[in-house]
Amino acid sequence: MKIALAQIAPKLGDVEANIDTHLEIIDKARKQKVDLVCFPELGLTGYTLKDLVEEVALDPASDPRFRRIVAATKGLSAVVGFVLESPEDRGLYYNAAAFIADSKVVHVHRKVFLPTGGIFEEAKFFAPGRDFRTFKAPFGRAGLLICRDFLQYGSSYVHYASGADLIICISAGPGRGVAGGQAFETSRMWELMGEAVSYFSTAFVLYTNRVGSEDGVTFAGGSFVFAPGGRLVARGSSIDPELVVCRIDLADVREGRRKWLFKRDEKPEAIWRSLERIVRAPED
Repeated sequence: MKIALAQIAPKLGDVEANIDTHLEIIDKARKQKVDLVCFPELGLTGYTLKDLVEEVALDPASDPRFRRIVAATKGLSAVVGFVLESPEDRGLYYNAAAFIADSKVVHVHRKVFLPTGGIFEEAKFFAPGRDFRTFKAPFGRAGLLICRDFLQYGSSYVHYASGADLIICISAGPGRGVAGGQAFETSRMWELMGEAVSYFSTAFVLYTNRVGSEDGVTFAGGSFVFAPGGRLVARGSSIDPELVVCRIDLADVREGRRKWLFKRDEKPEAIWRSLERIVRAPED
């Protein structure tokens, strides 16, 4: 299977221009015989939207702009980040990711963990998602996460317990500090989580981050792919836009679970009972 991580620098608030960029990259990916192309968090809109959120919101089922991207995925799959407003939730806006396969929207994930503090203001403008679900993709079971979702390790566990072969995270992660060369210190945090999740979930972990600067924020790039067992397959630039293309073998999931018996011995019911007790416990 051939995958591509589209490490782009979206234009803030310019949905039409960003759609054109997505269409160009999808076309480029198709020419390279890519099976799955992943775009970053809020790739259709830019990240620091604030009061622009309402203006750039889309309904995947009816918006003709979004349907252009859906139509362009004939013969391949794509993960796209956008602002969602659905007919069922008028007036509520979600930081969302859509998995599109062969010109059909297969699954939409709404970001659950909304960072709010310091430079982050997401909960001021977005409603939180409620859960994490895997879904059947053309190549196996997959689960979507958006940025901070990935850093809450219980999120990946849910996908793992649900049998995900691929855990896909799209991100708009800022860069802080200099780790040497052109890398940011904060990039290590993401890679550490990717390595650990891929190792202990015996699944592929795909992480697509954006690049560029926006409203005083510099984004860290560093998109990556980890194979089951914590093996780094590919890594993108920390600064430049890039289409990171690599091959993965989904047979590695089976081999990882045969070698490391974490999945065989897993007991999600014990975790569920323990969490239920914690949630229901009265406050002191």
